[in-house]
Amino acid sequence: MRKITSSGKRADYTTAGVPVFKHLREEIDGIMARDPAARSRAEVALCYPGFHAIVMHRVARYCWDRRWHLMARAVSQIARALTGIEIHPGATIGRRFFIDHGMGVVIGETAEIGDDVMLYHGVTLGGTSLNQGKRHPTLESGVIVGAGAKVLGAITIGRGARVGANAVVVADVAPGIAVVGIPAKAVVTRDRVETQKFMPYGTPCGDIPDPVARALNGLLDQVSTLRRRVEELESERGDAHNSSVYETSGVSNGSARPDNGVREPVSADGGPAASC
Repeated sequence: MRKITSSGKRADYTTAGVPVFKHLREEIDGIMARDPAARSRAEVALCYPGFHAIVMHRVARYCWDRRWHLMARAVSQIARALTGIEIHPGATIGRRFFIDHGMGVVIGETAEIGDDVMLYHGVTLGGTSLNQGKRHPTLESGVIVGAGAKVLGAITIGRGARVGANAVVVADVAPGIAVVGIPAKAVVTRDRVETQKFMPYGTPCGDIPDPVARALNGLLDQVSTLRRRVEELESERGDAHNSSVYETSGVSNGSARPDNGVREPVSADGGPAASC
């Protein structure tokens, strides 16, 4: 893909340029490759709001780069009214970008999106700062963001990462990692081969290891181990105490010596004193 540029620089990939039909075909082919419901290019071109939104965004970005800001915003608002997808004309978007279903998607001004990225409906790429600089996320190539997920702030979602449905991501995500939950936490470390596979809605659909439950289970195991050790120490201490009491009472080595509590008098040389 082209190098992702900052919002202040002109993007060099747009469907509004000279090779418009070549670029449009590439967008359609990217959608057909990732949506088994797409049966023909004509169907994609006529019936897919995600395709309509990205085409109109390319036009809006073309205007934005030439500082026709009002016209760019007008085009983006028309696209929003027609498709339910709001993409700021300042957002930088790579090739073969696919928004499946699309309704409710919001992409902020300084968002940067690489090639072959896929978003589902209800996704927000939002900002968390009032500053004019970079305040929206960067999605590197091959990222999938599930339905309803919120990716907030000037963070980076690494290449091939997956964001699960309804997750809230507020920190960087390493390449090839799947994250779920609020706040989002890594649940699956995926190797290079697995990264190339499709993950519907960005969510692992098999047995998902819950990191919180895993941590709690570890703590419970430690508590059980400590409890057993405490019981062993108390048992040892009890045995030692009983032995001490037994010896003090005069019971030792199987012989008993009565002790009525009265000590016999002793003489100066240590022997028993003569009684009168």
